[in-house]
Amino acid sequence: MARFSYDDVPVLETTGGKLKGYFYNGEYIFKGVPYAYAERFRMPKEITWEGVKDVTSYGFVCPLMTKDSASAELMVPHCYWPQDEHCQNLNIWTKTLDSGKKLPVIVWLHGGGYFAGSSIEQVAYDGFNMCMNGDVVVVTINHRLNILGYLDLSPFDEKYANSGNAGHADMVAALKWIHNNIALFGGDSENVTIFGQSGGGMKVADLMQIADADGLFHRGLIMSGVSNASLMQSCTGDGRMIVTSLLKELRLSEDDVEKLETIPYYELANAYTKVSPMIAMQGGYIGNGPLVNDYYKGAPLDYGFREHALEIPVMVGSVFGEFTFMPAEYDKNQLTEEQRKVIVSAVYGEHTDEMMDVFKEAYPGKDVTDLLSVDRVMRQPSKQIAKFHAEGKKAGTYLYDFTLEFPIHHNKIAWHCSDIPFFFHNTNLVEVCQIPEVGERLESQIFEAFMSFAKEGRPESDKLPQWEAVTTEKEPTMIFDRECEIRYNFDDKLYEKIDSILPPFNLMEMLMEGENEIQH
Repeated sequence: MARFSYDDVPVLETTGGKLKGYFYNGEYIFKGVPYAYAERFRMPKEITWEGVKDVTSYGFVCPLMTKDSASAELMVPHCYWPQDEHCQNLNIWTKTLDSGKKLPVIVWLHGGGYFAGSSIEQVAYDGFNMCMNGDVVVVTINHRLNILGYLDLSPFDEKYANSGNAGHADMVAALKWIHNNIALFGGDSENVTIFGQSGGGMKVADLMQIADADGLFHRGLIMSGVSNASLMQSCTGDGRMIVTSLLKELRLSEDDVEKLETIPYYELANAYTKVSPMIAMQGGYIGNGPLVNDYYKGAPLDYGFREHALEIPVMVGSVFGEFTFMPAEYDKNQLTEEQRKVIVSAVYGEHTDEMMDVFKEAYPGKDVTDLLSVDRVMRQPSKQIAKFHAEGKKAGTYLYDFTLEFPIHHNKIAWHCSDIPFFFHNTNLVEVCQIPEVGERLESQIFEAFMSFAKEGRPESDKLPQWEAVTTEKEPTMIFDRECEIRYNFDDKLYEKIDSILPPFNLMEMLMEGENEIQH
């Protein structure tokens, strides 16, 4: 039987005040730990409290601009939690409260772009198994999102300085809290790895571009989270136009800008949703993402890496299918070669034979119909950012491609978020990851490599081939699949051909088409 204890768990004296967590089955767990406090549109400040704060329940998560709805839960199972804009809290899993242990610290930055998600949004985000199997301290963070975290009001009053980056400032505040307090939880403040997927991966790269975060983390893992113009434009300019339009929609004057601090969140969000599309169509700043300024130096693919960022070892990767969530209209396992060719020709027409040959060369063993699922969002930018980082020649750069097929929708190829349970050592929590003789083995391979990276700065496992770093001359990619292998520049020709035949990829158009299919 698992052992639980609360009364015997010692009270910890942090920089903010006293905390009381609990013990369960070999780990001390602290949920909803406050790391900062902020008024709306203001920078986070250190928080203190009187007495002993019970931290045995998850804290509030940031309010979302749209209503939560459950869908595709077999593919990406979720949790739903109470929301409040005072959401600066974090969760900790540790095996010891001995400050002399100096265990590596791993900090999760959740996905959902810059506008949605939470530290506990997905079932696979739970830190228990990573802590237990990796002998590390695990921390997951909540912070402000959407218009609460990323709306520039600085043109109206200096008290709103950097409000366009309030969400990123929250993450920096969390990392500072971790730096100052994690020794109490057995962690090493000089060995902190940040990792995130999708929007969380973008946040990893973003924090590498913020001087205030220097020294607060030492390695970064970017999972399906390298942004370029096809996914998300960098936010530049200022908030005068969007905020003026907001005020007008709310029947307020510019002199009433302070009232935006107290207007109920959903009233503010609804007004924003009405006025922002027109401004976006005009190319104006609308927020909902970090603002490029003196604080945040911009996405590396657009603005280049800061010198300090080049000193941070980086793992970066993506999955084969990324945003192909919809099930195919056929069972690829039952098709004849002629039927496969007909399916591919619907997209590639006269280029079908050529594309089938190029695909088979890049992905031998995959069904040729999977060509229609090849990711055009994350893989190319991931390769590019790895090359940029490697050119610095100051720290290791490691690239991966997760190409596993799952036992759903007739062996569906890996989709966005499908690799998360493997990195967290949480495949046991996600039903679709139960693949006999494959799931547990691949989880062990990925997890061991990640833990090695967090501890030593190099992803290694005796269950994997030697994982070489990217250099200016070659691009080794670790293929995570039923059989793992290192391959070099294997899909360059494939992407060159795809881009020469198909129009530029537009993620928003694809998502809109998917929504229409679901509704009809």
